[in-house]
Amino acid sequence: MEVRIAEDWKRILQPEFDKPYFERLTAFVRSEYASHKVFPQGRNIFRAFDKCPFGELKVVIIGQDPYHGDGQANGLCFSVNDGVPFPPSLENIFREVRDDMGVPIPSSGNLDRWAEQGVLLLNSVLTVRAHMAASHAKQGWEQFTDAVVRAIAERKEGVVYMLWGSYAQRKGAIADASRNLILKSVHPSPLSVYRGFFGSHHFSQANAYLAAHGKTPVVW
Repeated sequence: MEVRIAEDWKRILQPEFDKPYFERLTAFVRSEYASHKVFPQGRNIFRAFDKCPFGELKVVIIGQDPYHGDGQANGLCFSVNDGVPFPPSLENIFREVRDDMGVPIPSSGNLDRWAEQGVLLLNSVLTVRAHMAASHAKQGWEQFTDAVVRAIAERKEGVVYMLWGSYAQRKGAIADASRNLILKSVHPSPLSVYRGFFGSHHFSQANAYLAAHGKTPVVW
């Protein structure tokens, strides 16, 4: 199957695109876009890969499914479009960056600037019906994004995995802690953020690890 995605990712993931489950997933997604309001916009489904080519990847952050509110999802996990108010989890992420790195909270929640520095902002499920959280779960996206994480784990080392919450930790469990930096905490949602996300210092730890491995730290 022909999929529009960054060329280096396409070479790696083509075996997934050719599997029967992905054909079924594609048919489901097309039907959903044709009959309902679905986020993100179709051209942004694989935007996380386009903004962070495989060759540039050095950090992986795993989310669950896209924001389902109008105008929020832009194809990168936790990210929102310019001018969109910060969802609570993103607000908490920025608070931890501020406290950890000593930088002010930005005016925009658009995380393109992270992705363009080699941060893969990967949702487990890449589409969602408007105002219906997890409505596209268990349709095949999880199998595809498991293959993405597996491909990274098999082909790269010296990667920082930021695994926030039990869902992300299960998905990232394939990564080898002896060859990468695995950072774990609770999810940054208001329900759990005070149980270990605040004060986790993941961003400074990531940069120290990248620098120690000869890579440019991320400007968070």
